[in-house]
Amino acid sequence: MTNFSKTLLKSAALAMTAIAVPAIVAAPASAQSRTGIATANYEAAVVRSQAYQTAVTQMKTTYKADIDATNARAAALQTEIQPLVAAYNAAVQQPGANAQTVQPQAQALQAKRTSGQQELARLQQRVTLATSYVQEQVSLQLTAAIQTAMKAKNVDLVISPQATVAREPYVDITDDIVAELNKLVPSASITPPAGWQPGQSQQNAQQQPAAAQPTGR
Repeated sequence: MTNFSKTLLKSAALAMTAIAVPAIVAAPASAQSRTGIATANYEAAVVRSQAYQTAVTQMKTTYKADIDATNARAAALQTEIQPLVAAYNAAVQQPGANAQTVQPQAQALQAKRTSGQQELARLQQRVTLATSYVQEQVSLQLTAAIQTAMKAKNVDLVISPQATVAREPYVDITDDIVAELNKLVPSASITPPAGWQPGQSQQNAQQQPAAAQPTGR
């Protein structure tokens, strides 16, 4: 059964959107290859960065009303859904019960879950958007942080932990990437510009180099 309280954007654990970083990152070409390989959890590096952690603390205060309203509504929805769960369980336990006979109860339960999740998403919309904005600010420097950490550790190739079968603990350079992110992004704003949408910061960053190039004649 879906627990509405688990769908909340808790103050201690904010939702993450996908980070646009390739699964494998190679260092710039050098005079001699060392074939050193390391692993790194990019999403964990962003979340553990000082800028992100500080932003989470700030959001607990700035968006407290949103968080409290979402938590309160989630608790209420949990109570409201219990009779529907009980009705579904009772229908399932009836002699001769099958998918068709329990369909009304199943549909009522699913409809309540869906509407509840949508309602909670609306209540926490500002927090979700602010979280995405903070994440993008940090993520914009993620590739640079990875490259610097690779150079410092004499690594030629970084792969995600999911792509490995076995490794030694010292092969992981996530902490080194976090340290570089802390230098590159000491702080992040929790207030998105008017009209900002997730992905916009990365698009702007990609467009700026092209706009800076001389047109030539």
